[in-house]
Amino acid sequence: MLGFLILVWICIFLLFFFFQNPRPKNFPPGPRPLPLLGNLLELNINNPLKDFERLGDTYGNIYSLYFGSKPWVVLNGFEALKEALVVKAVDFAGRPQDLMVNRVTEGSGVILSDYGQHWKDHRRFALMTLRNFGLGKQSMEERILEEISHVIDKLEQRVGTSFDPQTMFHNAASNIICIVLFGSRYDYDDKFLKLFVHVYTENAKIANGPWAMIYDTFPVTRCLPLPFKKAFSNAKTARELSAQLVKEHKETRVPGEPRDFIDCYLDELDKRGNDGSSFSEAQLILYVLDLHFAGTDTTSNTLLTGFLYLMTHPEIQAKCQDEIDNALEGKDQASYEDRHNMPFTLAVIHEVQRVANTVPLSVFHCTTRDTELMGYNIPKGTFVIPNLSSVLKEEGQWKFPHEFNPNNFLNNQGHFEKPEAFMPFSAGPRVCLGEGLARMELFLVMVTLLRRFQFVWPDKAGEPDYTPVYGVTLTPKPYKMHIKRR
Repeated sequence: MLGFLILVWICIFLLFFFFQNPRPKNFPPGPRPLPLLGNLLELNINNPLKDFERLGDTYGNIYSLYFGSKPWVVLNGFEALKEALVVKAVDFAGRPQDLMVNRVTEGSGVILSDYGQHWKDHRRFALMTLRNFGLGKQSMEERILEEISHVIDKLEQRVGTSFDPQTMFHNAASNIICIVLFGSRYDYDDKFLKLFVHVYTENAKIANGPWAMIYDTFPVTRCLPLPFKKAFSNAKTARELSAQLVKEHKETRVPGEPRDFIDCYLDELDKRGNDGSSFSEAQLILYVLDLHFAGTDTTSNTLLTGFLYLMTHPEIQAKCQDEIDNALEGKDQASYEDRHNMPFTLAVIHEVQRVANTVPLSVFHCTTRDTELMGYNIPKGTFVIPNLSSVLKEEGQWKFPHEFNPNNFLNNQGHFEKPEAFMPFSAGPRVCLGEGLARMELFLVMVTLLRRFQFVWPDKAGEPDYTPVYGVTLTPKPYKMHIKRR
C-alpha cells in the first residue's frame, strides 16, 4: 500500500512538472519552475546577485522567476529600469504587501507602503518636513558638522593606531538622522542607541536571508517557531523604543513650535483632528523607525566603502586632499556649496556610491495595473525586482564599469558630469526619500575627514578584499584603517 501511494505521488509530481505552463501569454521568459519550489534552486539565497546576472545573460534584461507559486519579474539594465521606474512610473510604483518585511513593519511607514493616498500623503509630509528642517540649507549642514566633530574626536584618540571603523560610521549616520527625527543625538556608548542599532542590523540580515525567503515562499510555515520569529520580536522592541520617544515628545512639546520630525507630525495630527486620514500616532511610531533605518544603514555602508577604496588607492586620496586644501583655503570648515569647486572630489564620492552598490536590488516594486514593458505583458500585482546592480556596472553606460575610477564622472575637460545611469537611490516617484540628506552627509563627512587626516591601509592587513557582505544593504567586509594626522 505504501509503495502504491509513493508511486502515485511520483506520477503526480512528474505530470505536474512536465505539463505545467504557469507563465501567462507574452509574460517575460525564464527557467522552468519546479512544483512547490518554483525557481528557488536557481538562486544562491545567501547572495543571488551573480545568479541574477547569469539569468540575465540567458533570458535577457527582463525575465521572470517563480518563488514558490508566485511569479516575479527581474529588471536588468538601464533601459529596462528607466522605462519601468520613470516612463511608466505609476504602473510600477506599488509595493508587494505579503512579504515578511511588510508583516514585520505592519505595512506602515512610507518606504514599504503600497502606492495610494496613504503613501502620497506621508511622502509629501516627509519631504516638506525635511525641507523645513533645513535640508539643503545651512542649518542642516550645522547639524551634520556637529556630528562630524564627534567623529573627529574619536579619530584623534586613534591617531597612530589601526581600528575597525564600522561602529563609528554607523553610529554617526544614526545620530544625524536621530537629530532630524528626535531632536537629539546620543553618545556612541549610549544603551538606547546600541539597542536601536542592534535590532535593525539583525533584522536587515534576517530580511535578506534564507528564513525570510522561506516565510515569503511557503505561507504554511509562518505559524511555526522558526528563526524568522526573531525579526518580529526585534520589531516589537523597536516599536517600544519609538513609542517611548513619542510619549516623551507629547509631554514636552510646545504646539506650533516643532523641534524635530516627531513634533511636526504631532502638530499635523492636531491640525487634522479626526479627518479620516491615515495620519495617526500608531503610524508615527512606525514611520520614525522606517526613516531611521533608511537613513542609517545606507549612508554608513557607503562611508565604509569610500574609506576602504581611498586607503587602497592612496593616489586618489592625495589628489582629493590637494583639491580640498585649495578649495577651502582660509575657511574653518567645509560647506555643501563647496562641492561646486571640487569636481574631482565630487567625482570620487559618486564613484564610491557606484561601486558601493549599497542597495543592489532597490526595494521591491509591484505593478499597480496591467501594463506592458519592452514588449512583454506584466499583469497587475506582479512583484518586480529592479536590479540596480546591473545598471551601476553596465557596459556601455560607464567608461570603466568594472573598476574604481573617478573618471566615470569626469568629462574630457575634468568637469564633473553625472551619467543618467547613476541611480543608487533608485528612480522615479519611489526614489529614496533621503537622497538629498545622504548626498550632503557623504560630502561633508568625507571632505572634513580627508582635510584633517590621512587614512592608510595597515601594513599587516594583507590584500584588501572588496567583496561585500550581501544583505538588504551591501556591507564591506570588516577591515581596519590606520590613522595619521596630516
